[in-house]
Amino acid sequence: MCAIALSLAYPVREYVAQRSQIAQLQKREAAARRDVRELAEKKARLGDPEYIKREARSRLHFCDPGEQCYVVLDGQGGTSEQEREAGPARTPPWYETLWKSVEAADRQG
Repeated sequence: MCAIALSLAYPVREYVAQRSQIAQLQKREAAARRDVRELAEKKARLGDPEYIKREARSRLHFCDPGEQCYVVLDGQGGTSEQEREAGPARTPPWYETLWKSVEAADRQG
């Protein structure tokens, strides 16, 4: 009787280990499917010319041809009282970040 129990112990242990591994893989698969779905939605948005135009205007401060665009600063580093009260500051435009990194590299070298 003891020999039968011992001969079944290893297969049962392997079965339980495989079941937990299957559960983990199913969770990873679900996460990967969510990522794929989000990326597909992002790809669809990036195919929309209006979305691209909106993003270019908001992130890169692009203007339409013939349009005059202004960036108004109040002399306090680009943040007004309203922006400070509104909550967390938004990220600066890419060119400001680039210029700050160039200045920092120049100071170090």
